[in-house]
Amino acid sequence: MPRDTVVDSLVDRLRDDVLSGRYPPGSYLPPERQLAAGYAVTRTSLKHAIVRLAQLGLLETRHGVGTRVRDYERLGGPELLPMLVSTVGPAWMAEIFEVRREVGAQVAAKAAANATDAQRARLRELEAEVREAADGNAAQLAECEIHRVIAAATGNRVYGFMVNALLNAYMAVREGFTHAFGDPAAAADRLAPLVRALCDGDAEHARAAAAAYFAETEAIMLDAR
Repeated sequence: MPRDTVVDSLVDRLRDDVLSGRYPPGSYLPPERQLAAGYAVTRTSLKHAIVRLAQLGLLETRHGVGTRVRDYERLGGPELLPMLVSTVGPAWMAEIFEVRREVGAQVAAKAAANATDAQRARLRELEAEVREAADGNAAQLAECEIHRVIAAATGNRVYGFMVNALLNAYMAVREGFTHAFGDPAAAADRLAPLVRALCDGDAEHARAAAAAYFAETEAIMLDAR
């Protein structure tokens, strides 16, 4: 295999071993020669993989000491969520859904008060895209875009980054939730009260509609898992 492919594969394997607890936070990885032999790769490929995982915030190399697993739950950022969901999924998805409900309601209230006419028009267009989607996959992607527009409508870019982090984690495993959009018209009906509240500029109504929408969709998403 090309070296880049080997490194990509090794990054995935090492990442999974770290996040699954084989190498727990605070522990040191085995010496490079031993670790490379264990993964059947060259030390050069291993070094490249370690550099990439250090850039992701999972490892840190101390010259003359070794490579240690960082306490990523204490020091890591939301960019780790997609990896955590892909590797050790269910527990993290439960927490992501909880934040989705709580943050989503606040974001919706803020967006209702600050959305521009163009953003309101875009929300209506996306609701129509969900309704008219050819299948659950297309409806799901249109629904994700609605949340990005809502976040942008708050006028606060930090909310945008928070929503992006949650969506990125969700997108890593979205195939497992496509069934919730299998009937695009029904999915659009669930969205309609939220979009209407946002377009009406009613912050408290939007907050309540968002909380109800997230709770309902979560129940549907988890029902078939």
